[in-house]
Amino acid sequence: MNYRFQNLLGAPYRGGNVVITQNTQLISPVGNRVSITDLIKSQTITLPLQSSSNIRRIAASPDGTFLLTVDENHRCHFINTARRVILHRINFKNTVNAVKFSPDGKFIAVAAGKLVQLWRSPGFKKDFFAFELVRTIADCEDTVTAIDWSLDCKYLLVGSKDLSARLFCVEKLKDGILNKPFLFLGHRDNVVGCFFGYDKKNTNKVSKVYTITRDCYIFSWGYSGNNDGNFDENDGGISEPAFPGTPERDGEGNMDSGSVGTVKKRKDFDGKDEGYLHKEKWELLRKDGFMQSPAKLTACDYHRGLDMVVVGFSNGVFGLYQMPDFVCMHLLSISREKITAAVFNEIGNWLTFGCAKLGQLLVWEWRSESYVLKQQGHYFDVNCLTYSPDSQLLATGADDNKVKVWTVSSGFCFVTFSEHTNAVTALHFMANNHCLLSASLDGTVRAWDLFRYRNFRTFTTPSSRQFVSLAADQSGEVICAGTLDSFEIFVWSMKTGRLLDVLSGHAGPVHGLTFSPSNAVLASSSWDKTVRLWDVFEGKGAVETFPHTHDVLTVVYRPDGRQLACSTLDGQIHFWDTIDGLLMYTIEGRRDIAGGRLMTDRRSAANSTAGKCFTTLCYSADGSYILAGGSSKFICMYDVADQVLLRRFQITHNLSLDGVLDFLNSKKMTDAGPLDLIDDDDSDAEEGVDKQTRGKLGYDLPGSMPNRGRPIIRTKCLRIAPTGRSFAAATTEGVLVYSIDESFIFDPTDLDMDVTPEAVEEALDEDQPNRALIISLRLNEDSLIKKCIFSVSPLDIPAIASSVPYRYLQRLIEAFSDLLESCPHLEFILRWCQELCKAHGNSIQQNSRNLLPALKSLQKAITRIHQDLADTCSSNEYMLRYLCSSNNK
Repeated sequence: MNYRFQNLLGAPYRGGNVVITQNTQLISPVGNRVSITDLIKSQTITLPLQSSSNIRRIAASPDGTFLLTVDENHRCHFINTARRVILHRINFKNTVNAVKFSPDGKFIAVAAGKLVQLWRSPGFKKDFFAFELVRTIADCEDTVTAIDWSLDCKYLLVGSKDLSARLFCVEKLKDGILNKPFLFLGHRDNVVGCFFGYDKKNTNKVSKVYTITRDCYIFSWGYSGNNDGNFDENDGGISEPAFPGTPERDGEGNMDSGSVGTVKKRKDFDGKDEGYLHKEKWELLRKDGFMQSPAKLTACDYHRGLDMVVVGFSNGVFGLYQMPDFVCMHLLSISREKITAAVFNEIGNWLTFGCAKLGQLLVWEWRSESYVLKQQGHYFDVNCLTYSPDSQLLATGADDNKVKVWTVSSGFCFVTFSEHTNAVTALHFMANNHCLLSASLDGTVRAWDLFRYRNFRTFTTPSSRQFVSLAADQSGEVICAGTLDSFEIFVWSMKTGRLLDVLSGHAGPVHGLTFSPSNAVLASSSWDKTVRLWDVFEGKGAVETFPHTHDVLTVVYRPDGRQLACSTLDGQIHFWDTIDGLLMYTIEGRRDIAGGRLMTDRRSAANSTAGKCFTTLCYSADGSYILAGGSSKFICMYDVADQVLLRRFQITHNLSLDGVLDFLNSKKMTDAGPLDLIDDDDSDAEEGVDKQTRGKLGYDLPGSMPNRGRPIIRTKCLRIAPTGRSFAAATTEGVLVYSIDESFIFDPTDLDMDVTPEAVEEALDEDQPNRALIISLRLNEDSLIKKCIFSVSPLDIPAIASSVPYRYLQRLIEAFSDLLESCPHLEFILRWCQELCKAHGNSIQQNSRNLLPALKSLQKAITRIHQDLADTCSSNEYMLRYLCSSNNK
């Protein structure tokens, strides 16, 4: 039951800015969560932290330790990235359009509406008021859109929608006139980005300023000469405002370039004279156009070391330019949709691009013109998913007609199949782990080869049908698919692709289809309020029919094949004995899955009957509990034997989705209805997923509802991994993966006064590894179990393996599967596994149901190591042949 959120698949990027830390760590917002991708190891993880709504802006400290996130509700989280915990929270009063740490990490500049607030960055020290407002700059006449710090943290460059950019001195001086900013004027559209340029000889000295506008122009500014004058050291310096919340109004007023006169100088810490940049005589050096009209410039970034600018446009084109001569290095198109993020990495050899509408995230090496990362989520909601038999792969199908296969451990999609011409509704992995089946509304069932990544067989019908369910028998010889329109079940031969039979009898769409794990009996559920069992190989038609009082939505077999579970429209789960044909249990789940009120609901969540049913079921690996989900924010876990609710998983707390709140806010009610339903037609909206059409299954998809495109939270498919260590849920947020926490959980068995860690150490000192191993297994402490395993001599493994009681086998096998993931002593662990199988083979075979999750985990670890060794041996063999052939020559 100790499942914890592990990862989020299916939507690598949904909008907002992205940042790169430590040159290889790509951090991007995914809905109301944050995803971190290691570009070297090709792994992605999603932090188990949630904001109250979709994240708009993120910023990382220079060393990558801290992360700042701001969501659509202006709520900010200050996160320790390494520990994955939220350290502090704060709310801003206005919409945050830009946020950036200072280069030394001591301050944070936040563009909140028309204001620029400077906050002192919290650290590891625990403070009651962690965020300290140092200064508020209120000079801009419209919303601030861009911020940039100088390397010495003394100056701040701010761009806004008032068609200007301003250069501020961060230090507050006693002479109020010196605090007035310099204005860069002459822009004809909003300033999208503004950056400090640096001297090539002295990379720490500001020599230029670049401002980039939405109408596809870049302005290059420079200053000439230093002004004369002496500076009194007692006339300036840093001072804090008496009240941090009071805006600093010293800088109000406009100043053009003609009003800049001579200013005083001050001595820097090195004893050299330094003029104030915002008092220098800046002039426009050149104005260059990107020539992409009528497209708009939507994203940009500047790399000071290379003096290069990367820009992205609303037509999917990006450009890379060498400054200050404005030489175009690359001009390419990566999509037809708007580029919402463009950023350099620290070295400058990689470019990262994001496209919110396509859920696409690209990392491109511009020198070699090759992709480092290319990830794209499903365009629409995921309809179905399935695990491979070894639990290493996860396949997903969606309304965008695509099938994607993901590596569970890395969170990466390594292949996408797009041959279907309509929504993919069902998936099934064959037992050989290398063949994937998919059913679609386009009237085809396709078989995919995961070795050659191709569609090697297509199953069709004489007349076009819409398939919504799919199943294959254990031998892989027969493929069955249920239809939405003709209410039939079609049966094909896997080897020949020929249509063998058509099973008729249902009077409604066949939405559930599954083969018994123990025999060749096929179970089907339909909206005609029945579950039917079919003998496919004998061809005798329906063997038995289980009637219900409401429409049956889905059906699933227990792993041993002796029990059948199905959910009905009235919110109940029925459990049938497949041998005697009797109803065993019934679980009433209406109240368990209820929760969440839609914006368009006229009734409260407690009085509404809509969506109070389970549309997907999944048994655990040992069949002791069952997972159930539907049109709700909850996933319910039930104990089958006792028919009790064990746990409810709330899949999201994202208020940007509909159906999360139980009670609507009465303050947002107007005469015209809920405030969130009133469309303001904001044509100048920031990045995000554009409005989409209605789904091909007839469901409302994200962007198509009348509530301004707020997706409705729901769970469409649930699957537990064959190892039992994790389960995946296809939800509106994406594919959520939950796994058992790897940290130690104190679950002792057979404890006694003498069963202590000291007793284990004493047994090891007395050279009694058998006794030490038994005591550690009774304590159930992971570190002690592994220590005792390694204390056994290889010659003593057979004797000790045979003396281990059966009730400790599962815990010992789990320890071996964990060790295989990280331990270098491969032969030693495999010898242990071999001797355990020899000594307890009969017990394992008789009680395979209870040991199945642990054995699946062990098989997964051994398979992965076998593949790695096979690749290494093949490479070594090739190298040896090459060396031998070169020596002969």
